Amino acid sequence: MVTRERIRHELEVRRTTVERVDWLNDAMVRITVTGESLRGFTARGPNDHVKVFFPDPDTGTLTAPHRTAEGLTRPTDGLILSRDLTPLTFRENNSAGVPELDIDIVVHGDDAPATSFATHAHPGQPLGIAGPRGSRLVPDGITRAVLIADETALPAFTRWLRMLSPDVKITSIVQVNTEEADQYITQEHRDRSNIELLYREDGPGQLIEAVRSLGSISDDTYVWAAGEANELVEVRRHLRRDLGLSPDQVEVEGYWKRGIVNLDHHAPLDPSDPD
Repeated sequence: MVTRERIRHELEVRRTTVERVDWLNDAMVRITVTGESLRGFTARGPNDHVKVFFPDPDTGTLTAPHRTAEGLTRPTDGLILSRDLTPLTFRENNSAGVPELDIDIVVHGDDAPATSFATHAHPGQPLGIAGPRGSRLVPDGITRAVLIADETALPAFTRWLRMLSPDVKITSIVQVNTEEADQYITQEHRDRSNIELLYREDGPGQLIEAVRSLGSISDDTYVWAAGEANELVEVRRHLRRDLGLSPDQVEVEGYWKRGIVNLDHHAPLDPSDPD
């Protein structure tokens, strides 16, 4: 039987400062933030997320909730800009003895707050980090995992590879826009998993065909998929309806959706079939 334990964390909003900005390729930026407020930060699940608060691009002022004796308080003034992102790597101490956190952001234009910030990010800027509220740990009772991700889910994909037991065999399908985006995939990724790379520029329909080509999936396998919501609806239907996998074996998350700004990734991926 496949199980995934859930744990809750006390919600904290931490004020941090951008320490480094590293362009990993033309489509991904790694933002490293530091600050004593990060001490005690924890994210124990592979696809945990934090809410990142960005400064006003016009004024540089960061507006974010803060904790009071009554609990978390939202400010009444100022522009609040935030997005849910995966915390990639946390280090309790850097060379200066200060905690630091890496967050990778996909850039695709300047319209969305996260990509706009990442495109123009520089050291010294403030960022607010809230959460994670809780963690879903890696599943117990599995011998195999199937991981399906696009660019936006690559940080979570990386965390899955790091956190799954070495005894678990991993098969992965990664979909990216162009060959330049696959520079994110390192030898560390390839050593841990058999990875099939798909390129959107080669045409539609590749993702569901790659998932179907996996064939039957046994009951000791866990499937995690994350990426563009529309593309994943058919993937989820195949896993749940065609293959008959149980809800305990499958997690499919829409991290973004074409034409939708600030998608609520907690909402059902397929409203016609929410289970």
